[in-house]
Amino acid sequence: MIIAIDGPAGAGKSTIAKKVAWKLGFLYIDTGAMYRALALKAIKENVDIASTHKIISMTARATINLINDPDGTLQVMLDGKDVGSQIRQPAITKVVSDIAKIKEVRQVMVGLQRELGKRGNSVLDGRDIGTVVFPNAEKKFYLDADFAERSRRRYKELIEAGQQVTLESVQADVKNRDNIDSTREVGPLKQAEDAIYIDSTNMSIEEVVETVLRHIKSPSHNVTKSQEKTL
Repeated sequence: MIIAIDGPAGAGKSTIAKKVAWKLGFLYIDTGAMYRALALKAIKENVDIASTHKIISMTARATINLINDPDGTLQVMLDGKDVGSQIRQPAITKVVSDIAKIKEVRQVMVGLQRELGKRGNSVLDGRDIGTVVFPNAEKKFYLDADFAERSRRRYKELIEAGQQVTLESVQADVKNRDNIDSTREVGPLKQAEDAIYIDSTNMSIEEVVETVLRHIKSPSHNVTKSQEKTL
């Protein structure tokens, strides 16, 4: 079974997907982390982010893999090294959407994501999992929250990670990523027609997890935005 969870920056996709995968005993595939690993490689190798040709060339020689540990943690392997602790830095966040919007980069990464999904029952989160990567996924979700809440969550996450950021800078970054993700030519952020919409603005992490699990275990059906808010 493939479970796709899409949504904008700061909606909590990674947190929810990871917990859902752990509860079900499924593989967790963080597609955003894969693009972040590419951004880290570009920064480390001083590759010009504005040079599409150089980014494409770098992607072709990069080796990216995800390893699920028994304790539920995820190793993000870049060229044989775990870089999971390095890819959440502000410098990475600043450029990752610019890299992810490149058509040739997405083609490579989508192919890799599909190969990872073939390993077994999986939960994937990203921007285009239910629309492009696995359009025939058995269960699809679109996880959302209002702009203020998404910015607050991302700010809290960065502060707890020891990073020096302001709420204003985080809001500017989230707004910029929303614009790039929703307007890019290839695999833009949008809700799949058959995805279940969940507005998590006023929901706890566990409430969202339980809502997702309830839908996974129930017969397939669509839920409108207004309906999901009241479940």
